[in-house]
Amino acid sequence: MNQVLPVVLCGGSGTRLWPLSRSSFPKQFLVLSGDDSQKSLFQEAIERIHSIANEEITLGSAVIVTNEEHRFLALDQLRELKNELKNIEATLLLEPSGRNTAPAITMAALYAQEYAPGGNSDPILAVIPADQTIKNSAAFTKALRRAVGIAKDGAIAILGITPSAPETGYGYIKITGAEAHGEFTVERFIEKPDAPTAKKYLEEDGYFWNGGMFVLKASVWLASLKEFRPDILAATYKAWQAKSLDAADDAAFLRPGKELFNAIPSESIDYAVIEKCPGSKFPVKMVELNAGWSDLGSWEAVWQEGKQDQDGNVTSGDTLLTNSKNSLVHASSRLVSTLGVENLIIVETADAVLVANRANSQDVKNIVAELIAEKREEIILHRKVARPWGYYDSIDEGERFKVKRIQVRPGASLSLQMHHHRAEHWIVVKGTAEITKGDQVMLLTENQSTFIPQGQTHRLKNPGNTTLEIIEVQSGSYLGEDDIVRFEDTYGRN
Repeated sequence: MNQVLPVVLCGGSGTRLWPLSRSSFPKQFLVLSGDDSQKSLFQEAIERIHSIANEEITLGSAVIVTNEEHRFLALDQLRELKNELKNIEATLLLEPSGRNTAPAITMAALYAQEYAPGGNSDPILAVIPADQTIKNSAAFTKALRRAVGIAKDGAIAILGITPSAPETGYGYIKITGAEAHGEFTVERFIEKPDAPTAKKYLEEDGYFWNGGMFVLKASVWLASLKEFRPDILAATYKAWQAKSLDAADDAAFLRPGKELFNAIPSESIDYAVIEKCPGSKFPVKMVELNAGWSDLGSWEAVWQEGKQDQDGNVTSGDTLLTNSKNSLVHASSRLVSTLGVENLIIVETADAVLVANRANSQDVKNIVAELIAEKREEIILHRKVARPWGYYDSIDEGERFKVKRIQVRPGASLSLQMHHHRAEHWIVVKGTAEITKGDQVMLLTENQSTFIPQGQTHRLKNPGNTTLEIIEVQSGSYLGEDDIVRFEDTYGRN
């Protein structure tokens, strides 16, 4: 029996999919696959990797490496899967900052050796990104099971994507020799090529895309990292030794030491180790994956993978297209209509709209760079912001006022807090609210309201079994989200 730990790398930012993907709600948590499942890319990744369990493969608790700020997004989406994956359990390894994939998989390997179930201190790690889509799940399951069979004997296994176009946005894998029992020997890894070189690779045999999916024993990863990048291993181990552990529902939160983790060299799995392995004492074998794979790295890729109508259009949300062709139109909050357009990308959200030629979809990163330079909030937050207790939607604002619609889950509560620069007026429109104001605790129901003066300690809680919804009107000299002083918080926020 092979003990396998699913390792889902969930730390990407997806800037090329702005304005839908933002730093507080990145690509992997979006529904983008174009099918009718209405599952996010992260949820699809969890489902796919759990499909490999059989009489020869036992799966341990999923290890999800994600950013500290995204822990409740991941937890909420895991909860949504519980109806289908009854026994799903997860440990969230929370990064205080992005240090790329080499430190991420190192944390997963250290976790595997310390916490793996069944007394197996050296399980096989099946490492997959959380932000990809695969159309043929059965083919993926078959390929990943084969990779597990390779890894159990001590080799590093990688899934090589069958190329379908002369793509310049991916690294390539060059194999050598003939297939042996469903595997190939990797001769070398190649950086992203220019267009003529990519076309040459497509015309020749033996070249595959590198999709960033690896299967290997925890000990093999740690030994290879010690061989090629001992500095990353030493720094990550120090951060790991300073870890802390707590839990929420059926998931555990594991945090490395913050300052020590931030000091780890930032490097990818490929650059740190994998590209140096061919010809070394760490052999790399490849299993071909021909399963309709895409990393959805741009809006053009979303259009290509989407369900196109008879005019080549891919739509989502409330849309009305007339005499329009070969376009992607995504509506989030209102009707979006087009007339007589071709080859466009139109993405509408409540606070930002992107209109671009499909041929320029990779250049969305330039818009993101400008937004970052101008310190615009639209790069970080949507108008509707997820929180561990529910969400808030900033529906209007002006000079010295802001109006929010706040929804709180049954049994959930906001932190006990106060604000230096604003007062708040709360009006209950649905459900029952338990409100703490200083030493006073009160219950309000629909159409009742209360006023929270500036500087007043307060808390909002939903004591009922139905959703609580309130309208919050803020007024004051400064209305930023950083004007919160927390005294108590159920979710461990500062």
